[in-house]
Amino acid sequence: MLRVLAVDDEAPALSELSYLLREDARVGHVATAPDGVKALQDMVQMIGAGERLDGVFLDVRMPGLNGLDLARLIGGFPAPPRLVFVTAHDDCAVQAFELEAVDYLLKPVRPERLTEAVRRLSASIAAPGADEGAMDVIPVELGGRTRFIPQQAVWYAEAQGDYVRLHTADGGFLVRMSLSALERRWAGSGFIRAHRSTLVNARHVSELRFDAGRALLRVGTETLPVSRRHTRQVREQLVRQYRGGDGQ
Repeated sequence: MLRVLAVDDEAPALSELSYLLREDARVGHVATAPDGVKALQDMVQMIGAGERLDGVFLDVRMPGLNGLDLARLIGGFPAPPRLVFVTAHDDCAVQAFELEAVDYLLKPVRPERLTEAVRRLSASIAAPGADEGAMDVIPVELGGRTRFIPQQAVWYAEAQGDYVRLHTADGGFLVRMSLSALERRWAGSGFIRAHRSTLVNARHVSELRFDAGRALLRVGTETLPVSRRHTRQVREQLVRQYRGGDGQ
C-alpha cells in the first residue's frame, strides 16, 4: 500500500486532503506537514530511518519554502518520491510538469479527481513511465492560457535547444524540457527515438521506406529522416508495435 506525505500551509485544506487520502484503499499511511520546511525535515528523518515514501501531495504557494522549490529539492534525493501538486493556482502547471509531477490538481479537490491522481501515482510506481505515458498530457503556455496536449495527439517531438517542439495535427507547441527527459517520461508508450533530435509516436507512423539507402518515416502528414544509428531499432520497434509485441 502507498505511503504518502500531504503538505499544505492551510490547516482546513490539509485536513481535507489527508482525510480523502486515508479514504482511498490503496493508501496505507498518510503523514502531514504544515509547510515546506517541516516537510523537508520529515522526509530527511524518514530516509534516515529507512522508511519508504511513495508520493508527496503538495501545495504550490506556501510561505518560506514553496511547493516548487521543495519539489526541486526532493528531486535531488537518491530515490525521490513521486510528486502530485494540489493548488488553487493554475499558472504553475507547466513548471510542475517540468519537474515530472505525476498529476496537478486544482482546489477545491474533487474526491473522484483525487482518486485518479492516486491511480496515476500507483501506476507510476508499479511500471514507471508506462501507464502515465498512456494518460499523460503536457501543459503548454499560449498567450496567458495553458493548453494541455495529450500524449496520444503528438505525432513527433523535436529537440530545439533547451526546448522540445511537440508536433500535432493542430500545429507545433514549444515546451521547456529536454528530449531525453521526455523520452524517459514516455518510455513504454509507443514512442521511438528516430534521430538524436526526434522522438516519434509509432501510433502515427503510416510508412517506413528507404530512399538512396536512407530510412524515412511518414508520421502524420510529415516525412522524417531516420538516422543510420537508429534505423535498425526503429524497424524492430515498429514490427513489435504492430504485432502487439509491446502489449499495446
